[in-house]
Amino acid sequence: MSNIAKFLSKRQDRDDGVGTNEKAIPFNKQDYQSLKRECLERKTLFRDPTFPADSESLGYNELGRYSFKTKGVDWKRPKELCTNPQFIVDGAKRTDICQGALGDCWLLAAIASLTLDNNILERVVPPDQNFTDDYAGIFHFQFWQYGVWVDVIIDDQLPTKDGKLLFVHSAEGSEFWSALLEKAYAKLNGSYEALSGGSTNEGFEDFTGGIAENYELSKAPPHLFKIIQKALGLGSLLGCSIDITSSYETEAVTSLKLVKGHAYSVTGAEEVHYIGRPVQLVRMRNPWGQVEWTGPWSDNSNEWNNVLPEEKAKLGYSAEDGEFWMAYSDFIKHFSKLEICNLTPDTLTSDEVGHWNYCQFEGNWRVGSTAGGCRNNPATFCSNLQFVIKLEDLDDDPHDGEDGCTLLVGLMQKDGRKDKRFGRDMNTIGFAIYEVPDEYKGRNNIHLGPDVLLRTRSVAGSSTFINLREMSERFKLPPGEYVIIPSTFEPHRKGSFLLRVFTEKEVAASPMDSNITANLKKDFISESDVDPHFKHLFVQIAGNDSEVSVSELQQILDNIVSKRTELKTDGFTMETCRHIISLLDKDGNGKLGLVEFHTLWIKIQKYLEIFKSHDTDNSGTMSSHEIRDAAKEAGFQVNSEILQVIISRYANQQYAIDFDSFVGCLIRLEMLFKMFKLFDKKNTGKMELDILQWLCLALS
Repeated sequence: MSNIAKFLSKRQDRDDGVGTNEKAIPFNKQDYQSLKRECLERKTLFRDPTFPADSESLGYNELGRYSFKTKGVDWKRPKELCTNPQFIVDGAKRTDICQGALGDCWLLAAIASLTLDNNILERVVPPDQNFTDDYAGIFHFQFWQYGVWVDVIIDDQLPTKDGKLLFVHSAEGSEFWSALLEKAYAKLNGSYEALSGGSTNEGFEDFTGGIAENYELSKAPPHLFKIIQKALGLGSLLGCSIDITSSYETEAVTSLKLVKGHAYSVTGAEEVHYIGRPVQLVRMRNPWGQVEWTGPWSDNSNEWNNVLPEEKAKLGYSAEDGEFWMAYSDFIKHFSKLEICNLTPDTLTSDEVGHWNYCQFEGNWRVGSTAGGCRNNPATFCSNLQFVIKLEDLDDDPHDGEDGCTLLVGLMQKDGRKDKRFGRDMNTIGFAIYEVPDEYKGRNNIHLGPDVLLRTRSVAGSSTFINLREMSERFKLPPGEYVIIPSTFEPHRKGSFLLRVFTEKEVAASPMDSNITANLKKDFISESDVDPHFKHLFVQIAGNDSEVSVSELQQILDNIVSKRTELKTDGFTMETCRHIISLLDKDGNGKLGLVEFHTLWIKIQKYLEIFKSHDTDNSGTMSSHEIRDAAKEAGFQVNSEILQVIISRYANQQYAIDFDSFVGCLIRLEMLFKMFKLFDKKNTGKMELDILQWLCLALS
């Protein structure tokens, strides 16, 4: 099946709700219920062939086959590790997550925050899994991946060393939900080693489908504490960390018992009264479940003695559980980064928290068509995909006291962790935001070109381009219409991306792209309209039957083009010549007569002028980035999806289009538009075909 067919089929599935948390897509096409039923019928324990209990699943370098770290690793099921294993003991708690021999504290901090809301947890960890009723050694978890939810199945063979779990484990020795969750996430990303090193926000997003934002605390905005409070009130997940200056500082403990290069969860932000004055406090948790801050407002510090008992009780603090309070002023002084994951409306079921509004769009940077790079590349920048958003309503209760429309924009590139093992670098990505000119407002059926994008300044955009999985930022803009243009920094860099926009108020948003239309003028030419000189030439080239066959047409066109030294061509293909005859052959004899050939001649003259006007460097070819405007001049308006198909079919390896390919493309477009119009009898924009009609058309 072609990639185009797969893409269109996937889009149809999305329209039917496939990929939501309720209709998660089976990862690796493994269906949990059917596999479990099969194991129960056979009375065997599940063994996952797609993520086997061997060195390949552990890793590829530091956890590779010949690494000393993997020597002595033995894969065991929970029932081999204790007499009475349990999935979850007394509910999933933050203290259930203790780090093992894997540098994935970022992930564990995210899992810890996940336990704060049972409804969110159950979207990732489906309930009713256990080691007793219908146990078959098979478990499943659901993760958000690049715009869709996937259901990941694993067996319960876990890597151990000296009889103990090698990686994440629960402080309660008989509890295994967190270890199994980590294994499922490792499978999703290709191996355990692929989880080493990362941002808490990545885990937040993959557990919730939310959008992340990052703050450098040395440059904390003046209203950040209120942003934190508002985020917690919206059910957001928060994490923080202290930067390291060298690898030697990794997990080094400071004099005040803070761990460098380590991910913490932020679980609360409150204001209390201390000796009659308000103090802002932030609550955090170390995923180790121990090693706590010992400075002001730490457990049992003197500051608590001067807080009213009712305020103290409301904060719900306890000792030696890895969770602690500290003053907000100390927080921004000692920590380096804050990460906030804002949740989608479907994630939150409680009426006690507010809800963001959001929209998301998938796209591809395709070399030659939509990989235009940033604005530093004026020749290609305008070919990037565009997305329009209409901001109408002002925020309620703005945290900074200024009116405007808050939006979070997140641009995410796909499959970075899976590509790590192949040594592939991520793209450097970012985005620009332009205000839509007045003459284009209210429309999404256009594609803004150089006349707009290269002659006006962007009103906002990513502060930098960066080679991370996601670039996200918060903006406040006046009401209006804006177009967001996601891109790589350099042009001609392929990749897939997800663009998401979260807003406090409902907005209208959609891809901004040209309508698919064609200006199909009927050719009213009779034999009397043909110039006598042209008739004489036609008789000479057509031969005795006064008709031009496919092979004759190929010879004629090649002969004509070969004399045009300003054009580069490989010659007209037999397929193009067949399409020309199929389009222009009125009497159905498979040949072109005088009038039909004259019609073709007029078309070729017109296409030649268009081609030369878009061969801006006089190379004899046209850049693939010019094909949109060139096709429009020829009467065909196509969108970015069609352009990608055209370029994959008609451009050469250097993404240039020669004249014969250009003619072949336009002839094919005209033929397809006419076919569609013929079958769209009710002018609905849709046509219905039976299998006979479909095959005849596809093969013609």
